[in-house]
Amino acid sequence: MDRRLEAAAVRQEQGSIGEQETAELLTGLPAGWTVLHDLAVPGRRFNLDHVLIPPSGLGVIVLDSKKWRRSWEGRPCPTTLVRGRVHCGSQDRHEQIVRFAGYVSGTAAVLGVPASMVMPVIVVHGSPVAGTGRLDVPVPAWERVVHVLGADQLVDVLAGMPGGRGPVQPAAVALAARVRETLPQYGSAA
Repeated sequence: MDRRLEAAAVRQEQGSIGEQETAELLTGLPAGWTVLHDLAVPGRRFNLDHVLIPPSGLGVIVLDSKKWRRSWEGRPCPTTLVRGRVHCGSQDRHEQIVRFAGYVSGTAAVLGVPASMVMPVIVVHGSPVAGTGRLDVPVPAWERVVHVLGADQLVDVLAGMPGGRGPVQPAAVALAARVRETLPQYGSAA
């Protein structure tokens, strides 16, 4: 097998493992959250790993799972900001953050909601996220930051956000219906 194809297959498998690990973590969210997995964005060539609506219905969280190395050749690979760019160890991963912000912007447009209603979150499995386990990364083309969280922080951060706990509001029901109508399961999109 060609080395590039083999590397792509390994990345695909690692991505799938990260998505499964995230799905398992999301079962720990408080009651009232809408959690959808592996959605297509019509007219776009990407899928969304996870889309969440909190009980308040105050917005949509688009969550991308990353399975990055904990160490490489015996050296730790923490996820950090280096001169404003996300790195996993010595590897610059910032383009993945920028690309994801573009996906989230496109998702907001397809949903017909302001970009300010959609929160981009990347959850990192494997590589520990420096500091408190959370990086807020500015992306020039995006109006806000992309949140990069360690897997161990995910549920607490989501549950602790405004509207992350409490009874399901009518706005959440309406927003979840809009997401389900607009974003089909990946692979089932025409």
